Amino acid sequence: MEKRFQITDQMTNNQSTELLFEMSHTGRRCHRLPECDVPEIFNLPEKEAADNPPPLPEVGEIDLIRHFVNLSKRNMSIDTNFYPLGSCTMKYNPKRHERLGALPGMANVHPLQLDASCQGMLQILWEMQNILGEIAGLDAVSLQPAAGAQGELTALLVAAAYFRAKNEQRTKVLIPDSAHGTNPASAAIAGFDTIDIKSNDKGLVDLADLKAKLDERVAVFMITNPNTLGLFDTQIADITRLLHDKGALVYLDGANMNAIVGVTRPGDFGADMMHYNVHKTFTGPHGAGGPGSGPIAVRSFLAPFLPAPLVAKDGDRFCLDYDRPKSIGRVRSFFGNVGILLRGYFYIRTLGPDGLRAMTQNAVLNANYLLARIKSGYEVPHGQRCMHEFVASARALKREKRISAMDIAKRLLDFGYHAPTVYFPLVVPEAIMIEPTETESKETLDAFADTLLRIREEDAEFLHQSPHALSISRPDEIKAAKEPILRWKP
Repeated sequence: MEKRFQITDQMTNNQSTELLFEMSHTGRRCHRLPECDVPEIFNLPEKEAADNPPPLPEVGEIDLIRHFVNLSKRNMSIDTNFYPLGSCTMKYNPKRHERLGALPGMANVHPLQLDASCQGMLQILWEMQNILGEIAGLDAVSLQPAAGAQGELTALLVAAAYFRAKNEQRTKVLIPDSAHGTNPASAAIAGFDTIDIKSNDKGLVDLADLKAKLDERVAVFMITNPNTLGLFDTQIADITRLLHDKGALVYLDGANMNAIVGVTRPGDFGADMMHYNVHKTFTGPHGAGGPGSGPIAVRSFLAPFLPAPLVAKDGDRFCLDYDRPKSIGRVRSFFGNVGILLRGYFYIRTLGPDGLRAMTQNAVLNANYLLARIKSGYEVPHGQRCMHEFVASARALKREKRISAMDIAKRLLDFGYHAPTVYFPLVVPEAIMIEPTETESKETLDAFADTLLRIREEDAEFLHQSPHALSISRPDEIKAAKEPILRWKP
C-alpha cells in the first residue's frame, strides 16, 4: 500500500510527560547550595521573608533532563526543520554567535556596572549604533526597543514629540492595507488615528488613494518596502516626495530589510525613520515569544527625541548619555536586550559589507527559485518575480477541489515542515506566504517544492483531516485558547 505520509523521528515521540510538579518528591535535588556566607546585615529582614519557602518542584537531575529533552522533541525549530515561515522570518542562527555571546566578557557584564568598568561592551554597542545607521542611510540610532513592534511604537512616539515641539497638530497615520498588523496597533497606542491606504492591482500602494487621504493632519506614512507580498514598491520616491511636501514623515517598517541590505538604503529612498528586527535581518535567536530587539534609526532632526540613554564616545572613552532634554524617555529597562544585539553585531562583523550584500542576494535568489518551482501548481497573484518572499494562493484549489490554505499548511506538518504563514496578507484570498531565507540549500527547496506540488494532488477529504502523523490533528483553536489542557494523555 502506498504511504500517504512521511513520519519523522521527531513526530513519533508520543511519550506522555508529567508536569514537574507531578514528578516532585520531597528532598530530591539537582544541585545543593552551600550554607549562606553573606553577613546577616545584608540579608533580607526577617519580617520581609515568607513564612514558608515557595512550593517549587523537587526532582533529580536525570528526571529534569529527560523532562525537558522529551518536551524539546515535540517542538519544531530552525535547528530541526525547514521553516518557510514568511513575514516572521525564521532564520538560522549560527552557533558561533552563541559561543561568542557566552564569553565571560559578554555574558557576565551586569547592567548596573559603572561605565568605566564595561568599556568593551559600550564600544560594541556604540559600533552597533553606527553600523545600523550606515546600513539604514540614517543619522542616529537607539538600541533600546525590545522588539520590532516596540521599535514601531518608539519611532511614532519620537514623531509625536517632534511635531509637538513644532506646535503642529498632526493626528493621522496612513498605513497600506497590506501592512503588518502591528503598524495600526502601534499607531493607535501612540495616540494617532489610523487610515488605510489601498493597494493597486499590482500589489503596490495606490497613489490615487494616498493622494486623496493625504493632508496637513497626517503625521506619518508607515510603509513596508519590500512589502508583505514580497514586492519592492518602485513608486517609493514619489511616495516620499508626496509626504514630505505635506510636512509629514515616512516610516519604514524594517521587517523585510533582509531583502535590501547592502543593495539600497531606506534613508536614500526617502524614509525618515525605521526599525530593524534583529532576528529577521541579523539572525538573533527567535521563537517562543522572544527575546527580541528592535533598534530604530532616524534622521538627524529627530535624534534629540530618541530614548535616553544613547551610547556616546567622549575622546577615547565610551559612556551612556542621559543628558537629552528632548528625549521621549526610556522605553526599556537598562539598555535593551543586549544579548540579542551582540548576536546581530557578531553576524554583521563576520560577514562584512560584501557578505551582507551576498546574504540579501541569496535570500532573493532562494525565494525566486522556490516561486519558479511551485507556480505551475499554485496561483501567485502578484508578479512573476519577488524579493525575499512571495505570496501564493490556494483560491483556485479551494474553488475547484475544496482544498484550503489551512489544509495545505496542516498537511505540510506530516512531512516535517513548519507551515508557512497563511491567510496573511489579507489582500490575497487563501494566502500562503513563503520565505525560504538565504541559508537553505537547493536540495531543501526542491524537496519542499515537490511536497507542495504533491499535496495539491491529494484527496480533499484526506487533507481536511491532516495532519495525520501528529498526536493532535485539528484542535478547536478558540477552545484551546480559552480552556488549555496542561497535561497530554495518550
